Order: sequence, then C-alpha cells, then structure tokens
Amino acid sequence: MTAQLELPPQPTLSRVGTLLRARELGIGIVIAIVFVTATLKNHAFANSHSVQQLLTGAALIALLGVGETLVIVTRNVDLSVGSVVGLSAYVVGSTFKHHPHMPILLGFVLGIAIGAAIGAINGLITTVARVPSLVVTLAALYIIRGVDGVIVNGKTIDPGSIPKVFQEVGYRTLFGVPWLAIIVAVVVAVVGYAMRSFRAGRDLYAIGSNPDAAALAGVPTGRRVFTAFLVSGSLAGLAGALFLALHAQVDVTGGNGYELTVIAAVVVGGVAIFGGSGTVLGAALGAVLLNTINQALVASKVSAFWNDAIAGALLLAAIAFDRWLSLRIARNLRSAEGAHRNV
Repeated sequence: MTAQLELPPQPTLSRVGTLLRARELGIGIVIAIVFVTATLKNHAFANSHSVQQLLTGAALIALLGVGETLVIVTRNVDLSVGSVVGLSAYVVGSTFKHHPHMPILLGFVLGIAIGAAIGAINGLITTVARVPSLVVTLAALYIIRGVDGVIVNGKTIDPGSIPKVFQEVGYRTLFGVPWLAIIVAVVVAVVGYAMRSFRAGRDLYAIGSNPDAAALAGVPTGRRVFTAFLVSGSLAGLAGALFLALHAQVDVTGGNGYELTVIAAVVVGGVAIFGGSGTVLGAALGAVLLNTINQALVASKVSAFWNDAIAGALLLAAIAFDRWLSLRIARNLRSAEGAHRNV
C-alpha cells in the first residue's frame, strides 16, 4: 500500500479563487447600482431610448476592448487602436464617396483589412525586432495620425456620401437592441469561447503569467503574441467601419482618445495590466460601466469633467486590486509549496 499525501486545506486560496470568479458579477452589480441611482434622480434614464444610447455608446469601446484584452493578457499593450479607428473610418468613407455602388460588405472588409495590416506590423516589430510594445504602438499611434492627417487634408466625409443601408447598421435595432450592440456581443462571445476552449487562447494566459516558462513548455510565444496584435488591429479596423456607420461622418479627429478609454475599460473590467488573467466579457462590462457612469452624470446634470476623474480613480483601484491579488496568490502558493515539502 502506498500512503496518499494530502495537503492541508488552503482557505485563503479558495477565497482568492472565488474573488476571481466573481469579478465579472461584481462589475455587473456596480453597473446595476449606478443605473438604479441615476434612474431615481432622473426617471428618463431608464426609458428604452436612453438604454439604447447607453449600449450603443459602449459598443465600440467594448469591441476595441476585446482586441486589447488579447494583447494585455500577454503582458503587452496596443496604443494604436484609436488612430486605427480614425484611419479606417475615413478610408472606408472616402471609398464609398468615390465608389457609391460598392457593396456594403466590402466596406467592413476594407476596414478590417486596414486594421489587420497595421496590427501585423505592430506584431512583427514587437516579436521579431523585440521592441517593447509600448514603444511600438505609441509610435504607430503618431505615425497613423500623421498619415491620416495627410490623407484627410482638412476634408470631412459627410452623411450624403455614406449609403443609407450602411448607416442603418449604426442606428437600427432588433427587438429594441441596437445592431451595433448585437454585433459586439457576438464578437465577445466568439472570442471569449476561443480563449477559454482552444489551446491558442489558453497559451495567451500562459505567456502573460510567465513568458519564459511558456517558451520552455513549447508555447510558440512569438506567433501567439503576433496573432494577438493581428486580432486587435483587425477589430480596431472593424470598429472604424462601425464608427462611420454610427456617426455617418468622419474627419481627422475620428477615434481621438479611444486608446486610453479602452485600456481603462479593460483594466476596470478585470484584465490584469501585468498580464496573465482577465476575460473579454469583463472588458466589455468595463466599457458598459464607464459609459453608464458617463451617461448617469449627464442625466444627473453633473459636470462631465467628473467622468474622467471617476474613470481614473476606477483604473487606479483596479490596478491596485490586481497587484494585491497577484501578491496574495504568490504568497499562498509559496506557503502551499512549503507545506507540501514538510509533509
């Protein structure tokens, strides 16, 4: 007979695991609290039109957050998403203007192709040249903005140049739910399932948790990080096309500031800025939370400047919480390893 060794129970590890599993539920509860509070102050906040605006306003940030999550989970960051949105939106709009009979679907394909090309460049420089992604994508942000400025040259794509059917994607609803929100929900569901169920998705978490260990375990780290940037760029390009459909016009300012809002939404949604944990659903809920707070401030007639302050405070709190949690997990894992050795 062989003696079976049992480790002593680790209640702290159990509580930490519960915290991790309940993160998204907690964000949902906070969204509900903010929504109810705003409704009590302004009953119009809960009408169907207001809810549709809330979902539509969060949709593009949530879509960008999906791609950003893939990148951040691998201990990288993509700061170019906002500029990709602006460039993609203008190029698609300009193409419609000069080719008014172009199929609507090609507009979305063109947007995705532009984003994919930029994402591939970011991924190649990060993985092959081993330049930090912060530097690569920050440079890409400025380069793309410069190129966009040259292409736009002070012009504006107006609604008359955009096919009506294309614009309908931005404002039509299905059973009261905006098409834009439905499209983003499908993307979140597909990517979330892929990250949870396929090896390529799980590899991203392994890379973010410990890149060296992942490489030693046979994970193709360069290929996976490149893919993360490719997907992030593609979704940013799609977001640019949807931006055009939503606003029906675009100029050189399209997508300005989106990158910081997206990162805030992703981190507030539970994606660890240090990599290795988080979900696309949490990132999407983070986008909804930030937009709900923004709309609640407007409905309550509170200065919109508080929105940036609150977003910054939530970002700081989320990073501090993730840091505390990672240190707590590491400490308890060391304790468990010591107990195992003593046994």
